[in-house]
Amino acid sequence: MLEFYGYWISTALLSALYLASAYMYATKGKWVREALTELGYSANNLVPFMIIVKVLGPLAILSRVSVPLSDLAYAGIFFHLLLSGLAHIGVRKPVGALPAAIGLALLIASFMTQNDAPSPYVQAAVL
Repeated sequence: MLEFYGYWISTALLSALYLASAYMYATKGKWVREALTELGYSANNLVPFMIIVKVLGPLAILSRVSVPLSDLAYAGIFFHLLLSGLAHIGVRKPVGALPAAIGLALLIASFMTQNDAPSPYVQAAVL
């Protein structure tokens, strides 16, 4: 029962983090582009793509339409959070990496406590 609640709490918080980020990208586009430019990214083409990805990733995890698609979403979110945190650390703004660190903790908790049809990679990680 603890695993069930752990999955839903961590997954809901991770999804809320990503959906809030997508909302911010959509409503505060100029500020987001400036922030991404400070990190060294060409933001003009990146922002619309990231809005879509930040909505579809949590939807793939929550819907569990297919386990491989869910695993792909977990992997994409993992690499996004990892690279986001490292980008902030790389420009000597470690406080900016805090949401990525929180997101990584939530992602790991969600992935390790999957219920329903768990990923085969969870069993491999436990062994």
